[in-house]
Amino acid sequence: MSTATAPSVTTPPAGVPKATPGRAGSRRTALLRWLFIAPALLYMAAFFGYPLVRNVLMSFQRYTPTTYFTGEAPFNGLDNWRAVFSDPLFTDALWHTALFTAGSLLGQFTLGLALAVFFSRRFRLSRFVRAVLLLPWLVPMVVAAVVWRRILDQEHGVLNAALKTLGLTDGGVPWLSSPSVALLSAVLVNIWIGIPFNMVILYGGLQEIPRDLYEAASLDGAGPWRVFRSVTLPMLRPVITVVLVLGFMSTVKILDLILALTSGGPADATQTLGTVTYQLSFLRLDFGQGAVVGNVLILISAVFAVLYLRANRTDFGNGK
Repeated sequence: MSTATAPSVTTPPAGVPKATPGRAGSRRTALLRWLFIAPALLYMAAFFGYPLVRNVLMSFQRYTPTTYFTGEAPFNGLDNWRAVFSDPLFTDALWHTALFTAGSLLGQFTLGLALAVFFSRRFRLSRFVRAVLLLPWLVPMVVAAVVWRRILDQEHGVLNAALKTLGLTDGGVPWLSSPSVALLSAVLVNIWIGIPFNMVILYGGLQEIPRDLYEAASLDGAGPWRVFRSVTLPMLRPVITVVLVLGFMSTVKILDLILALTSGGPADATQTLGTVTYQLSFLRLDFGQGAVVGNVLILISAVFAVLYLRANRTDFGNGK
């Protein structure tokens, strides 16, 4: 008669940590994650990190065209910053940038939202009309600016000719040649360019709102304005945030539109931070002062991005 012998269990020596089954797997998973992220990190470091650091260093150096040949860019402390901040043109450009950005965002968002709500109701030829309204967004900005420069010409522009025909004005309106009107004209042109982007993004957000909410609101006796204020806007808030952030980032640094439309004139009435950076760096060839204005633009964008992230974190924490 044979007896079964119980298998012996080997106890690891004292002081040796027990192997965790999932530890090797978790390390492998973390390594794979870093390998997947590494190309993006290298790309960001090469094409965003290095230029940013180089631009900051350049703002503290006397950087001129001869620097490219001699390789010498002496450190001059805060001289570039003092020169830029003491220039009245910088203050005017900062104010013009604020007006241009605020006016453009307000007009683009308001009209884009109105068109998105309008096209959310199905009707004949709605797709065709939406496709036509996308044309300003598809046209290159420089081309659009040149066309609008011809339209807004004081002597031979189509707009002034139409106003004269309708009897709304006796002489031509100096849309681009008057310091008091030129910035407004630039804002209106930028609104025309940006409306399709706002309309498309907001229209997509409207399509994601459940129809049941509108039906429940109508059963409760809510009118169109109350439904829009209590249902549409709260549900559309994340999309609105994205639209405003992207619109701000693209508008605050705008350059090609202003250069093709007014070149910063007349009498520096349409000078923005973007045009001042261009003039300092590529016309006056003072790359140090141009880097200062560029850093101001980067700082403004960074502050706005931080505010956006904090708002999103608050919404996520509230469960919205």
